[in-house]
Amino acid sequence: MKWLEVHIDTNHAGLDGLVSFLSAQGIDSVVIDDETDFHDFLENNRQYWDYVDEDLEKQMQGKSRVTFYLEDSEAGYAQMGSVRIALSQYKKEHPGHGTLLMTLDNLQDADWENNWKQYYKPMEIGDRLTVIPEWLQAEANGRVPLILNPGLTFGTGSHATTRLCLKALEKTVKNGDRALDLGCGSGILSIAALKLGAKTAFACDIDEKCKAVAYENAALNGVDPSVYQVEIGDILSNRRLREKIGTGYQVVLANIVADVIIALAPAVRPLLAEDGVFICSGIIDDRAEEVAGKLKEAGLTIRETHSAEGWFCYICK
Repeated sequence: MKWLEVHIDTNHAGLDGLVSFLSAQGIDSVVIDDETDFHDFLENNRQYWDYVDEDLEKQMQGKSRVTFYLEDSEAGYAQMGSVRIALSQYKKEHPGHGTLLMTLDNLQDADWENNWKQYYKPMEIGDRLTVIPEWLQAEANGRVPLILNPGLTFGTGSHATTRLCLKALEKTVKNGDRALDLGCGSGILSIAALKLGAKTAFACDIDEKCKAVAYENAALNGVDPSVYQVEIGDILSNRRLREKIGTGYQVVLANIVADVIIALAPAVRPLLAEDGVFICSGIIDDRAEEVAGKLKEAGLTIRETHSAEGWFCYICK
């Protein structure tokens, strides 16, 4: 039987979390390579060695990697595709855990791309939307098509937090609204707002890759560039970005993580129009009560609470 050898690079602090993440994806047999453990072993077992090969030291330098094996089969590729999609959300939640880059031995990158894509299928979300991967031709069947090529950024529509936001968005956005997407990733939420009737949308993210990906996805959906603006920066520390964003949005979206939503909460109300709505998700269940309290402290009223698969979404005014 042939096997696929899959690696995910992290750092020492991220190893335990990454192993737990993989276990949740059904992968419990892993190999861990870690420079810190390697040097600890050398330091605590000096009686067993008097020379360490320089090539081995170089190989371990700066290395914290988790390796696992999957069958070289349709089922193996399906599981690998699922891990890759979930990893994009995990990476967003754990910015301090290194690159979290997934690589595969003995397979060309193009083959890897082609194999994982076949497991990303059209998804009907809520009552109106169908998310369709750009590389597929699919009928929307009377629903609003949202065509997407997520690239390497977060936002495929497959994660519970994205689905929660899209469902909340289709219930709240109205024709002629202005929408603001904080932490836009692939642009899926802001583009969906436009497809559902918003007049204009502004999106921003701290990851420079997101700008090109969001504009690409906007073009795939026939979005007029004059109604869609994407910028890179942190709204909390970048005064120029805040000036570009302005105020008076009927819909503000933030599908990020609990700590960032807590930090954003005091800045949200000035962004909203009088009748504006703040939709936030990316909140794991054991942080939900804490985030709700911080939103209320910031003067926001939680009108609706929704949850799925251990994640929470709040609709606030």
